[in-house]
Amino acid sequence: MSEGISKQLVLPKGSGFGVKNGALDKDAFRKVVTVLAAKVAPEKAGVLLKAPALKRSLIDVPKVKSVARGPDQDKLVLLKYSDQADLTEDAVQFLRSQAAELVPHELVFDYDYWSTDDVIHAILPKELEEGAPSGFAVVGHIAHMNLRPEYLPYKHIIGQVVLDKNPSVTTVVNKLDNIVDQFRVFKMELLAGEPDFVVTQSENDCKFTFDFREVYWNSRLHHEHERLIEQFKTEDVIADVFAGVGPFAIPAAKKGCGVLANDLNPSSYKYLTVNISDNKVGSLVRPFCEDGREFIRQAFNRAWDDPLAPVPQRKQRRTELKEIRAGERPAPPVGPRRNRISHFVMNLPDTAILFLDAFRGVLSPAIAGERDLSGLYAEATMPMIHTHCFTRELEPEKAEADIRQRVEEKIGHPLGADTVYHWVRSVAPQKEMYCVSFRLPYAVAYAS
Repeated sequence: MSEGISKQLVLPKGSGFGVKNGALDKDAFRKVVTVLAAKVAPEKAGVLLKAPALKRSLIDVPKVKSVARGPDQDKLVLLKYSDQADLTEDAVQFLRSQAAELVPHELVFDYDYWSTDDVIHAILPKELEEGAPSGFAVVGHIAHMNLRPEYLPYKHIIGQVVLDKNPSVTTVVNKLDNIVDQFRVFKMELLAGEPDFVVTQSENDCKFTFDFREVYWNSRLHHEHERLIEQFKTEDVIADVFAGVGPFAIPAAKKGCGVLANDLNPSSYKYLTVNISDNKVGSLVRPFCEDGREFIRQAFNRAWDDPLAPVPQRKQRRTELKEIRAGERPAPPVGPRRNRISHFVMNLPDTAILFLDAFRGVLSPAIAGERDLSGLYAEATMPMIHTHCFTRELEPEKAEADIRQRVEEKIGHPLGADTVYHWVRSVAPQKEMYCVSFRLPYAVAYAS
């Protein structure tokens, strides 16, 4: 009796298999397996595949088709055994009734057949196999890994495997340290592929171009970007304090919002302007490159002094247009420019809360000067502030209490009962990311 083909296709794990002189030996992964095949006329192949007598004998190996072409245009229905003695008596009798001839057939499995995990688990020594790295983030054509120190001796081999197994990836990098730069970027090293770090990433029906070494981008925040953008109304004006290359600003503008978008990082500002142009939202987004605190203090005045473009008529929601046509609501004035900010987005989770003190007195004469903004910003029309932050508290109630205490300390005022604490994701075993959304208190904005 022979062992089934599935058992023959198991690579040894934790054995340092496939590594030769410190490099990946792809030839080591080549396996040739001989199986039985039932040779029949082409019109009978389907009969064999559906036969109950052969159900447990047909080949069941991933990525291997059940039927191959024979040398004389006959069809070969592949079985999962190499020895006829492994077939059941029912299977043998059925094959005879169909005039099927049992012949040997070679299957070749080379390096390309095996998955990323198969290869990585094989090449590592036993003591490292259990926690073998398998996950990575993809940004454009770059695969980004975060290897633990014990795997660094194998980093280039691991990088080569990831490159080989992912056709859309042409560059593989490894993060070298935590984000410590004020611009939220980290150093990285090239593990495999081309040293090309300028990527194009699609998200929320928008295209973003940037140098991955010079700006912050996290594909895991895709749903968070989408969640907030869904809260914006077409007619809103958004002030994005830490805009990066535009993952909030550009889709909001695509929706029809007017946007003031700021980032202190010159590279982020550079690619923000590129993305504004590429996505054709230049009339709706105004980019800035300045300190976040200064941007907050000037945003209200800028929107008043130079109102943003009106809502593009094609961006009006279908439901709004239906209501207007039915006479259920009045048609909006044609082309009104927008001068009231509805939302502030503060996506700098490490330090965003520290910037909230910039809202103290932001509408007072000390900052607003002679502008009378009280008609725009009454108690019920103050802008919403969406502040991303980290907390070490893992229980939701404790996390909310921690965030509330820190926010109230900075703005100098209690948060309202309608404040929302939204869990975004776990960043580390003892580190959670949240977004706290609250309406700017009237007393804070007009404080002396």
